[in-house]
Amino acid sequence: MHPWVKQSVVYQIYPRSFNDSNSDGIGDLQGIICKLDYLLELGINTIWLSPIYESPCDDNGYDISNYQSILKDFGTMEDFDQLLAECHRRDIKLVMDLVINHCSDEHNWFIESKKSRDNPYSDYFHWVDEPNNWKSVFGGSAWEWSEERQQYYLHIFSKKQPDLNWSNKALRDDINAMIKWWLDKGVDGFRVDAISFLEKPQDFAALPDQDVFATLPCNNEKIGHEYIRSFMEQIHQRGAFSVGEINAVDTAEVLRYTLPERGEFQMSIVFVPPEVEVFHSDLIGYYKQQIERRIQLQEQGVWDAVFLSNHDKPRQVSLFGDDGEYWQQSAKALAVLNLTQYGTPFLYQGEEIGMTNCYFDTIEKYNDIDTVNKYNELIAKGHTNCEALATVKLASRDNARTPMQWTNEQYAGFSHVQPWLDVNNNKGEINVAEQQGNSSSILNFYRNLLALRKESSCLKFGQTTLLPSHDKVIMFERSNESEKFIVVINLSNESHAVNYDFSLFENILGQDITDSIEPFGYSIYRGV
Repeated sequence: MHPWVKQSVVYQIYPRSFNDSNSDGIGDLQGIICKLDYLLELGINTIWLSPIYESPCDDNGYDISNYQSILKDFGTMEDFDQLLAECHRRDIKLVMDLVINHCSDEHNWFIESKKSRDNPYSDYFHWVDEPNNWKSVFGGSAWEWSEERQQYYLHIFSKKQPDLNWSNKALRDDINAMIKWWLDKGVDGFRVDAISFLEKPQDFAALPDQDVFATLPCNNEKIGHEYIRSFMEQIHQRGAFSVGEINAVDTAEVLRYTLPERGEFQMSIVFVPPEVEVFHSDLIGYYKQQIERRIQLQEQGVWDAVFLSNHDKPRQVSLFGDDGEYWQQSAKALAVLNLTQYGTPFLYQGEEIGMTNCYFDTIEKYNDIDTVNKYNELIAKGHTNCEALATVKLASRDNARTPMQWTNEQYAGFSHVQPWLDVNNNKGEINVAEQQGNSSSILNFYRNLLALRKESSCLKFGQTTLLPSHDKVIMFERSNESEKFIVVINLSNESHAVNYDFSLFENILGQDITDSIEPFGYSIYRGV
């Protein structure tokens, strides 16, 4: 792993919702260029772009029709080259989203594959004469009929996202050539999407449980990991950044993707369906388990990705915090939680100003295919419109995809026209302009905390020890040979006792704890 990777602070940009430079209601590459100095001032040194490739956007760009072309909504390849150059001029690295478990049904590979059973692209996808009972993650069967080919093709996700057949060497060669093309262009690495499902059982046997998703039988065992090593080799030879989005049920499975000697990913983002966290009965206990897992990984010599938000999750202040009375306090507490842990911290656009869930009042305002499908499933089961909407809006991916709130203007300074997705109604209170000059704002809190992390080797690389605490309080120690920190975060709206002797520590941020920590309180102590 190149040393710069461990010094990274990654800011994920969802381009469609970040900044619209040409007043068409859609964010674009020139809009990102306009905000690079903002990111630099925040303390960011790496950006990760959600897909910007040519796509029909059935799943907002995660259905790619041309891996070496830019979606016109976002600009041109010349715009991308300018963005890359402007990033590098500021010493900001640029990481691309790499989606290679599936592509779009409008990709030339699929167009050719469905023409016949004996053309050069025939086996780039998975075709069967009779479908089994596997379910798609987005609802319905994981198989779709092709009238042209007179067979069914596999799609773990949308029917417009046919799964690629990685057992085909010609496909693997084409994927490797595409990756080399982007590396030659100068990109600094890749976040690799949905990579746990490359390995498909060739017998396509039916499952005994009718309600099981196709992700279960398609989970990588041995061959899938060999596929990963086959394309990761050139990425790491170039000193580039890599993070894999994986489905993993335990630490052992994470290790199979991230142990350095295995030659796969430098770190992982473990995908958890948003409903798991949204409806969890003990979310804080659940998160403590994630810290324990991260400690186990650290003990095995594994680097990790640390995050609370991304484009697939509800807004962190609405999920883990309180987006009402304790909005500002809880947003800062969550910043402390995310930015004082071992590993590469990932921020998602808008979390640095405490953006919240959107909660639209009608399903017609939602764009996310997963949200709409789940809503329709609930309606089909007899739920009322109100009941169905109340359920799906809590975990909707659109919560994270509403336009970035730059100002209190009509469209939040994101655009001069109606955006592709409605702006959150709280844009007047929550926006960058409102927080820029306010020394006590969430935005300036992030800047100060990122500066603290940058100067501290201990906060980046030190050992982690989870300390005993109240069920609603997370407390851990970070230490190395020269420094020690104690971090305390209360993730509830009540005060709780903290039984720890801080006499050998200096409070450097947050509440100075005597015997209890206040609602959504946070403290960082440094050893003296």
